[in-house]
Amino acid sequence: MLPNHPKMFCAIDTNNLDKACELSAVIAPITGGIKLGLEFFNNFGLQGIERVVGTCPEAQLFIDLKFHDIPNTVAGAVRGICSNFDPTYLNVHASGGREMMIAAKEACGKDTKLLAVTLLTSLDEAAIQEVGYQDNVSAQVEKLALLAKQAGLDGVVCSAHEIESLRKACGDDFALMVPGIRPAGAAQGDQKRVMTPKSALDKGATHLVIGRPITNAQDPAIAARDILEGL
Repeated sequence: MLPNHPKMFCAIDTNNLDKACELSAVIAPITGGIKLGLEFFNNFGLQGIERVVGTCPEAQLFIDLKFHDIPNTVAGAVRGICSNFDPTYLNVHASGGREMMIAAKEACGKDTKLLAVTLLTSLDEAAIQEVGYQDNVSAQVEKLALLAKQAGLDGVVCSAHEIESLRKACGDDFALMVPGIRPAGAAQGDQKRVMTPKSALDKGATHLVIGRPITNAQDPAIAARDILEGL
């Protein structure tokens, strides 16, 4: 990985375990981090994570399961993950509330940073109104991010379009994990609030999450390296 750059996590979301392991082994030495999410976990569980980690033991791991339930249940889920692995990052939904986030943070391993998902990057203004939020996207994201900070969490997952306002509201020591990153010319897919990697970093992102532009490339290693060199 290029020196002095924020960590980039490559999203390895696939229902093919062998492919996940192959991708992780090739990409992790370049990006420095990998992200395993719901599709992967629901197909392969803890054993799948163990296999992937075995292919790239030096990589930082972001386990992206977005827990959202009553406090006791979420605490148990977080404890279960952290008793089996030592992820750098784990996340919950901020909309689960202050008590749930506090319980989740208390259940985290000492070396695991807990993030809160604000609003999914697949949601736009029309979508959040449809589910009942009264504020616009930016205001709702800031409200949830501040609640996460008050609950003692280490940062949030947010879109690139909220980076600047969250930096101002939450300070420089608050992690901003930013998905919905698309290199110039890449397909937007199902993401609504997207941005290029360099623009996101320039605005103050701590970490980038990039998946399909790398994993669907003809040569994922070259695609990952090109993105980093473009920063």
